[in-house]
Amino acid sequence: MKQTNMTQKQKDTQVAATILQQLGGRQFIAMTGAHSFVASPNGMSCKLRSNMSKAGVLRITLNGNDLYKMEFVTLRGKTTFGKVLFEYDDVYCDDLQDFFTQVTGMYTRL
Repeated sequence: MKQTNMTQKQKDTQVAATILQQLGGRQFIAMTGAHSFVASPNGMSCKLRSNMSKAGVLRITLNGNDLYKMEFVTLRGKTTFGKVLFEYDDVYCDDLQDFFTQVTGMYTRL
């Protein structure tokens, strides 16, 4: 049996792709206008268009319990994060879309 060794960057990209898929994938992007996706250690972030929460960035991180931490953050300038407006710990993958809609007012699917 041949064992493949994934680099940390490959693992981060795989986790980010999984999170995006759980949010709704291409339909999520089309419905919300989310853009500038970035893979981070055990998570991902993306910029959001104007929404009722005033959050400019969504950060989602996988924790050790195979659950997620969601943070809705203001954006100061084009690249500087501001304060965390809403934070949810231990979110199940099935609830990611519902929390997103609850906070932003944007639907993730038709």
